Amino acid sequence: MGSASEFDPALALSHKFPDTTYSYTERDAALYALSVGVCLSDAVDADELKYVYHENGQESIKVLPTFSTLLVLRSGASGYNLPGLKYDPRLLLHGQQYIELYKPLPSSCHIHNKVSLAGLHDKGKAAILEIETKSYEKESGDLLCMNRTTVFLRGSGGFSKSSKPFSYTNYPVNQNPAVKIPESKPFSVFEDRTQPSQALLYRLSGDYNPLHSDPMVAKVAGFSRPILHGLCTLGFAVRAIIKCICRGDPDLVKSIAGRFLLHVYPGETLVTEMWLEGSR
Repeated sequence: MGSASEFDPALALSHKFPDTTYSYTERDAALYALSVGVCLSDAVDADELKYVYHENGQESIKVLPTFSTLLVLRSGASGYNLPGLKYDPRLLLHGQQYIELYKPLPSSCHIHNKVSLAGLHDKGKAAILEIETKSYEKESGDLLCMNRTTVFLRGSGGFSKSSKPFSYTNYPVNQNPAVKIPESKPFSVFEDRTQPSQALLYRLSGDYNPLHSDPMVAKVAGFSRPILHGLCTLGFAVRAIIKCICRGDPDLVKSIAGRFLLHVYPGETLVTEMWLEGSR
């Protein structure tokens, strides 16, 4: 895979990702909402019907804040292609996702994405790559959100040209602080059972990685069967927070930091435990 002779970090740092455009409709937003469990257990859920239906005369449906992750998927940055960096897509793991939301996402929109390299780290047997995507409303030029996607590329490390492992970060260290799970009792707990077909539904939003649908690819990656997308799990968790903490108002969510430490199999129950710390 990657090696010092094949990959030059300096060349990667100077690489410029092309700007991209993407348009989505209300149908895309509603399909995404269903794929992360909206109205899964109650088709007339008073908190969630607004994500899929124009209830009470509203002009457009509301959009979940985690829908912003699809803007990254459609930005062209999801290929993680840097000059000289080779990796096996089957061995790619999604490690973290950091999101900042500046305005509520419209139910349909023309998006202009600006993509940049936020981090690159040599971990020996693997490389960690961080891609930052800023998504603007094309017509107004307003910045809607920022996503920072961190992926773990197994087999692509060992490219450092000195004894000290190469590490580059292009964002404030305190922007995504580490979170320690409190020992106190959670303020709120919410349980959601995913469906056995959850990953097949979520992939219709555009993430067609066969790890989540093909049994043979899953086995090559070390799993007994296809696993659920990490961003689908994150969508379930943020939905729980909106329902239990934000009184059903998705616009109260301003930033999200998620780490994907263990896999989830479709059909398993997700338990979201929540603690309040000021506005966090």
